[in-house]
Amino acid sequence: MTLDVARVQADFPILKRQVHGKRLVYLDSASSSQKPVAVLDAMDHLYRESYANVHRGVYSIAEEATAAYEGARARLARFLGAAAPAEIVFTRNVTEAINLVAYSWGRANLQTGDVVVLTQLEHHANIVPWHILAAERGIELRWVPLDEQYRLDTTGLDRLLDGAKLFAFSAASNVLGTINDVRALADAAHAHGALALVDAAQYAPHRHVDLAAWDADFVGVTGHKMLGPTGIGALWARPELLEAMPPFLGGGEMIRDVTQDGFTPNEVPWKFEAGTMPIAEAVGLGAAIDYLDALGMDAVAAHEIALTGYALAALEDRFGERLSIYGPQALDARGATISFLFEGIHAHDISQVVDEHGVCVRAGHHCAKPLMRVLGVPATTRASFYVYNDEADVDALVDALAAAERFFAS
Repeated sequence: MTLDVARVQADFPILKRQVHGKRLVYLDSASSSQKPVAVLDAMDHLYRESYANVHRGVYSIAEEATAAYEGARARLARFLGAAAPAEIVFTRNVTEAINLVAYSWGRANLQTGDVVVLTQLEHHANIVPWHILAAERGIELRWVPLDEQYRLDTTGLDRLLDGAKLFAFSAASNVLGTINDVRALADAAHAHGALALVDAAQYAPHRHVDLAAWDADFVGVTGHKMLGPTGIGALWARPELLEAMPPFLGGGEMIRDVTQDGFTPNEVPWKFEAGTMPIAEAVGLGAAIDYLDALGMDAVAAHEIALTGYALAALEDRFGERLSIYGPQALDARGATISFLFEGIHAHDISQVVDEHGVCVRAGHHCAKPLMRVLGVPATTRASFYVYNDEADVDALVDALAAAERFFAS
């Protein structure tokens, strides 16, 4: 299968607008993706036709809303290859999913001297919760370094995992595009008696996820990077872990009974879904998954690999050594995210100038300051591609970067 990108682009209303008199070229999907009409329509239909709170009312539209909300859970479970919808806990995003693990499983199972292993690729969402636990509980954090090809250096992994309770790592880097071998890393964790937590925020929108093949213990995904709305994500976890974990937040749907002496939590997954949940957002996520499935995740991956190859070649041909690109060279080892720097020009300045040409790229530390320090730079400019991007977008990026280079050379 191949993507008909022109047809895909027609499904995204925002791509029809202009910025500074230029057509909009959106190259920041690693931060947040744009939304197709199908997602907008699904959320609008719920609000217009059957909005009510879920799990509480027995009247018709409440039952319709509950069915739509739980249908989205089942839809996500099938997309990820979960054995049952109850293994999916809705959260606001991956950040909340990881915090759920840290606050619930972590506080119930980690004590002074216990070890959590992270990698130098991690987003702050998979660092800060463990720093909080380290300060609170005295746990030890260990770090898997990078090699010269911007991939994880696993030569010392056995030593790092010795005595560890958890290995938390990204399936794909939001800065370098590096794709990790999740199954190999999960197997290494299990061989040392540790659990494996996977941040799949940058992987699930772009590659087929098979939870059984990964054999991890916790996996977090987020909706807004995979064509869905903001405010909805999920934690998948092994059922026995979810059953044993105490509630994360208290109140609302997460209870079965409450007395003046205490409370009894609800069943999994509702035990972790306190208060009124993002109902329309869950429905939007379900529609986004339907859209991705219609495209075919193999076709999505093939399109992005080809487009990334085209972009890397175009950047090299136009700028040569004047432009430093951070990330693996091999296309099978990276996703459609390219971080770069011009010598002597700050990343933010590049981003501001190319915006004048209608090109949207990210500049900054990308919520990965430890990685920036490893790279020895304060920030990078980042272009990230998705299903609605094509070679014309890459050409627009290259031309805008050339204009920026000329501007700062003058």
